Amino acid sequence: MAFKTGHIGLNVTDLDRSKAFYGRVFGFTVLGESRKDGRRYAFLGQDGTLVLTLWEQSRGAFATGLPGLHHLSFQVADLAAVRAAETVVKELGARVHHDGVVPHREGAASGGLFFEDPDGIRLEISAPDAAGDRPAPGGSAPTCGFF
Repeated sequence: MAFKTGHIGLNVTDLDRSKAFYGRVFGFTVLGESRKDGRRYAFLGQDGTLVLTLWEQSRGAFATGLPGLHHLSFQVADLAAVRAAETVVKELGARVHHDGVVPHREGAASGGLFFEDPDGIRLEISAPDAAGDRPAPGGSAPTCGFF
């Protein structure tokens, strides 16, 4: 049996804020939603394909110190696409780690942008050619594992 990732579901504190964030940063469109009290959610996707579901059923901020999700990573074609996302992320005032685009590890050609959504969920947008000649923040340790 072969498996591949279907969609991702995230608990958020403010559905409207999260829809706007993921729409701006990733270009996701709303495929469906419920605005019913106690049952608010949105299905977000690209080209009609479901990618992310947002469930407004949490309070507080993402708990990085507890077992569970570490981060979500999205791959784009090239450094130009990572840089375009970086511009939007910074315009939105999101928390950016490592001061911008960095390699996945020292000497790697691949790299990306590591940042957080409005609820503190850690995100990555990377590309195979996004590292350039910048030093990795963690040397030989995987950058995506330590932010």
